[in-house]
Amino acid sequence: MGKDVIVACDFASAKETFDFLDKFTGRKPFVKIGMELFYAEGPAIVKEIKKRGHKIFLDLKLHDIPNTVKKAMKVLSNLDVDITNLHAGGTVRMMEAALEGLTREDGTRPLLIAVTQLTSTDQESMESDLLIKEPIDKVVMHYAANAAKAGLDGVVCSPLEAQKVHNTCGKSFLTVTPGVRFADGDIGDQKRVMTPAEAKKIGSDYIVVGRPITAAADPVAAYERCVNEFVD
Repeated sequence: MGKDVIVACDFASAKETFDFLDKFTGRKPFVKIGMELFYAEGPAIVKEIKKRGHKIFLDLKLHDIPNTVKKAMKVLSNLDVDITNLHAGGTVRMMEAALEGLTREDGTRPLLIAVTQLTSTDQESMESDLLIKEPIDKVVMHYAANAAKAGLDGVVCSPLEAQKVHNTCGKSFLTVTPGVRFADGDIGDQKRVMTPAEAKKIGSDYIVVGRPITAAADPVAAYERCVNEFVD
């Protein structure tokens, strides 16, 4: 898979989701299914969106003991998603166990990526809330290196860190970057952000865009703008 815009379908129901996706006549955007939608609708929503021809990033951010994550990933492997993820903070062993669980008997599996630090986390909150005193860039690179060591395909990181991740882990190690906003848009609760054009320039492989598209007056036009700035 090459560069692409992943649309975060952070809706509370299947109806809202399909009302949104039905606007894209002739287009099949790569979509992210997060916790809100998955917990509301369960695996059925994944199967139906896949049936409609969309690539899917299943964003559930697993984080538990290695055996539990391994078993959960084995279940998720049956949903035929394209990308799924977990928290890198769960240790190398947890990530290795996840990869074991996600790999099917025939050796195939979805791409597996690790969340380094959430884009709503900044240096101050990392130090005061998490008691992590190291610079956030250093923490993200360490987590990315651990993910690579565990055999994962890439990480979720801020676009601010994408190039540094590639420098640390190699160009083929994927960077999937939320925290992307248009230059004239509201950053909301995100703290480490870039525009689509800036994310392209700095080396993000995929950008995840939610409210700037889903809450736009014309979601299709907003999506096309994202694609034009990031992919084309």
